[in-house]
Amino acid sequence: MSESLPRGEVEGPHAPRAAEPAPGDGTQLDPAAGPPPDSGLAIVSDSLPPVGVYGAPRPAVPQRLPLTPRFRGCGSGAGAGVGADAASPTGFRRLPDWLKVKLPGTGEYAGTKALLRRLRLHTVCEEARCPNLGHCWERGTATIMILGELCTRRCGFCAVAPGKPNGYVDWDEPRRVGEAVAEMGLRHTVITSVARDDLTDGGSTIFARVIREIRKHSDTVIEVLIPDFRGHAQDLQRVIDARPEVINHNIETVERLHPVVRPSARYARSLDLLRQVQQSGAPIKVKSGIMLGLGEQQNEVIQTLRDLVAHGCELLTIGQYLRPTPQHLPVIEYVRPETFRWWGEQARALGFESVASGPLVRSSFHADELAGTVRPGERSKTG
Repeated sequence: MSESLPRGEVEGPHAPRAAEPAPGDGTQLDPAAGPPPDSGLAIVSDSLPPVGVYGAPRPAVPQRLPLTPRFRGCGSGAGAGVGADAASPTGFRRLPDWLKVKLPGTGEYAGTKALLRRLRLHTVCEEARCPNLGHCWERGTATIMILGELCTRRCGFCAVAPGKPNGYVDWDEPRRVGEAVAEMGLRHTVITSVARDDLTDGGSTIFARVIREIRKHSDTVIEVLIPDFRGHAQDLQRVIDARPEVINHNIETVERLHPVVRPSARYARSLDLLRQVQQSGAPIKVKSGIMLGLGEQQNEVIQTLRDLVAHGCELLTIGQYLRPTPQHLPVIEYVRPETFRWWGEQARALGFESVASGPLVRSSFHADELAGTVRPGERSKTG
């Protein structure tokens, strides 16, 4: 499948698929129309098909939305409980020593930050408040986040700002990402995105263009961390056809906790996405990740790992959930490092090819080592 939109979807606004309600307001986005006023973003219009937007026409100007407080959790078991500090009105607890990290600023940190600012690129390192930001940026690596900084979903664990992108797409972004990857000299590159349920292609067209633009400038291994595209197989296929080396989609938590942790996602839908990648026949590694500390039970985690293996997952990350703001779900448990080591052993015994398990492990933390691009301790940069 090419990255062009299907016949009949290039001209005029798309109607929502019959099986899906329209998730938001928007407008048919024409790249030739240019960016919103004062956005500071360029839109390239040469040979670019418009991407449809769900909902009634309106200006394609992103709109940030307030966070919904989640102080008390819910009956699913996520939220307030034995892990919440009763003496604190916000439910925050003092971090154990093994979760404390040093402040960033040494090594290649300043150069990495300057490059990203110059090319006007977002990173999940900043938007999701990753505790490993300093460590990775000092190594000259960062996980670039495409399709804007506003997410159309409101997951109970994620620090990325919710909002209404209203169909806005920066069509010049793939070019800038390609330039950034080339300048950073990365042997392994990780690209992720916000969820874009306002777009009828789920953002898959931009994903494909970013992958192809990187290929023009670099022979880096490309890993993409993708949303579920609301289960639309043609959108996932568009990314598969662009041939990244690794496709990652995080299951995040056990099935019982999905309604509160990932209310807009579906456990079975995420598993099916991984299966589709594995069964596509493309030479692509399948990767996923899970957080601990949200109230999951041991037997539930074991079942989740078995489900991932059964659906073709080869690479796995297991990390500690950390509450980013008082509006997010409280931590139920800070899992000890030795327990993470035990979970890594269990996962490998179940059949995963490679596992990273630890309190500070995140989806793209040392992703080059997990995928086998470099050996442990090797430099990830070519320069």
